[in-house]
Amino acid sequence: MTRFDELGIEEKILKAIDELGFKKPMPVQEKVIPQIIGNDNRDIIGLAQTGTGKTAAFGLPLIQKTNTSIKRTQFLILAPTRELCIQIADDLISYAKYKEDVRITPVFGGTSIDRQIILLKKGAHIITATPGRLIDLINRRKVDISKVNTVVLDEADEMLNMGFRQDIETILKETPRDKNTLLFSATMPKEVRVIASKYMKDPLEISIGKQNAGADNVEHICYMVNAKERFLALKRVVDFHPDIYGIVFCRTRRETQDVAEKLLKEGYNADSLHGDLSQMQRDAVMKKFRMKSISLLVATDVAARGLDVDNLTHIINFNLPDETEIYTHRSGRTARAGKNGESIVIANLKEKFKIKQIEKQIDKKFSYLPVPLGRDICKKQLFHLIDRMEKVTVDDTKIDSFLSEIFKKLEWLDREELIKKFVSVEFNRFLDYYKNAPDLNIPFDSKDSNKASFTSSNYARFFINLGKTDELQPTNLIGLINDFTKTKDIPVGDIEILKNFSFFEVDKEYTKVLLDSFKDKEYKKRKIILEIASQKESSGRRRDNFRSDGDRKRPDRDRKRGHSFKHGRRSERSFNKKRKTR
Repeated sequence: MTRFDELGIEEKILKAIDELGFKKPMPVQEKVIPQIIGNDNRDIIGLAQTGTGKTAAFGLPLIQKTNTSIKRTQFLILAPTRELCIQIADDLISYAKYKEDVRITPVFGGTSIDRQIILLKKGAHIITATPGRLIDLINRRKVDISKVNTVVLDEADEMLNMGFRQDIETILKETPRDKNTLLFSATMPKEVRVIASKYMKDPLEISIGKQNAGADNVEHICYMVNAKERFLALKRVVDFHPDIYGIVFCRTRRETQDVAEKLLKEGYNADSLHGDLSQMQRDAVMKKFRMKSISLLVATDVAARGLDVDNLTHIINFNLPDETEIYTHRSGRTARAGKNGESIVIANLKEKFKIKQIEKQIDKKFSYLPVPLGRDICKKQLFHLIDRMEKVTVDDTKIDSFLSEIFKKLEWLDREELIKKFVSVEFNRFLDYYKNAPDLNIPFDSKDSNKASFTSSNYARFFINLGKTDELQPTNLIGLINDFTKTKDIPVGDIEILKNFSFFEVDKEYTKVLLDSFKDKEYKKRKIILEIASQKESSGRRRDNFRSDGDRKRPDRDRKRGHSFKHGRRSERSFNKKRKTR
C-alpha cells in the first residue's frame, strides 16, 4: 500500500493532510503527484470522475513547488464555477497550513472585485479563478499571468459545456509558451481534445477507470412510469429512502422551481437551485444544503455545475439530460471518496433508447426496478423509525424529573398497546397517505430492452417548422411549450431536431391545448407552424410519414410537388428547397 510520504511530498504538507484525515493516496493522486513533482515540464491530462481526489492530485505538488521568495503568480487554476473555485482555494489553504508563506487567492464573479484586487496586490503565488472574472482582472491590469509556471484546467469538459472555450483561449494566450499545462476532466469529448492538441505539448494521459465511464461504486437504477406520474414516482422514491441526501435534476428552470415548491408544500425538506436566483439566494440555498438543513436540492445542470458536496446518497434524474455525457457528471456527484451511491432515473417508455445510449457511455447496465408500492414504503419508514428509537442516546439527567409523571400517566397501558400507540403517533401520516395508493408501474420487458417494443399510443406526434437553423434545441422547445400553454405538467416524449424543422411527441390529451396555444405565435420573429403528423412503421426500421391534417384537402398538389414530410434526407432536402423559394 503506497503512502503519501512515498510520493515525494514534504514533511510540512504531510503533517497538514494527516490532520485532515488523509490516510492513503487515491488512485489519481498516486499516479499524478509523482509526475508533477518529478517532471517540471511535462503536460498531463488526468481523466477521472468528480470526487476521486483530483484537487489534492494537483494541489499538493503545486504548494510544494511554490517558491515563496518570489512574489509573482506562479500557478493558475481555472474552474468553471464560483463554488468550485472557492472550494479549490479552501482545500489548498488547508494543505498549506504549515507553509504560511504560500499565498493562495480565489477570484470569481458574483462578489466585489475591489476586495479581490486588494488581495492580489498583496501577492498571490497561486490563483484559483473563474474565466470571466480573471479576464476582467487582466483587462484592468490587476493580475499578471505572463510568467506563470503551470496552468491547471479543472473540470475542463464542464467549462467547455458552459461556453467558456473562447475565454479559456484568451487566458491561455496571456500565459508563457514554455509553461506546463495540467488538464483534468471527467469526460473527454471532442472539444476537450481540441484544446489539448492546441495548447499542450505531448501530454501524458493518466486515466482512472475507462474514459467517459461512470464511477464503479455508483448503482444505476431506472423506474419506468407514465410521464404524467413522474412527480408521484419521485415522492415514492424519496419516501422509500428515509435518510436520502441528494440532488434532483430537472431540465428547465421553471420545472426546477415547480418541483421544489411541490415538495415543500407536501412537507419535504427541499429547495431549488437555478439560474433565476441571485448570488445571495444561491449562497443561502447551498449553505442550508451543506448543513443538511435541507435533504433534497432540486437543480438544473447549469446551476449545479461545479458544486462540491460530500456524502450525497442519491442523484435523481427527474428528467434525463439531452446529452449522455451530462449524465456521467450527474451520477458522479454521489459515491465520492470511495463511498457507495445511487443514481436514479425516473423515465417513461419513450426514453428507453436514451437509457441504452447512457449505458454504452458509462459502460454499465441500469437495474430496472418497480416503483415502491405503498406497503413497501410504509414498512421501510416504520423500521427506520424503530431503528432510530433503538439507537437513540438516553440522557437520564435531562428526563429524570419527568419520568415519574410519565410512568404514572401510561401505567394503564400494557407493552403491546404502548408500542402500537407510539408507532401510530409517528406513523399515521404514511399509513393514511399510502392506504389506497395506486401502482405507478407500467409493463416493460427489461430482458429485451434493446428492442423498443413499446408503443406510443398515448402520444401525439407534432411537426413544427423550426430546426437547427433557428438554433432550436430540446430545452428551447420545451420552454416554448411551457410558455405558450401556460402549463408546466405536459408530458413530452421524443424530440427530433432536424435542420429546418422538427418533430416532437406530447400526451394526446393535450393536443388541442397545444394547437390552440401555438396559433399565431412567433419564435425569433418567425411565424410558427405547428401541425399534427401521422406516423407509420415499416420494415423493422423506423420511417415516419408526416403529413399535416390540413394538407389532406390537397393530396394531388402535394403528390406533384413531392411535399410529404417523410422522415429522411430526401424529405428534408425537399422541405429546405420549398423554404428557400418562399
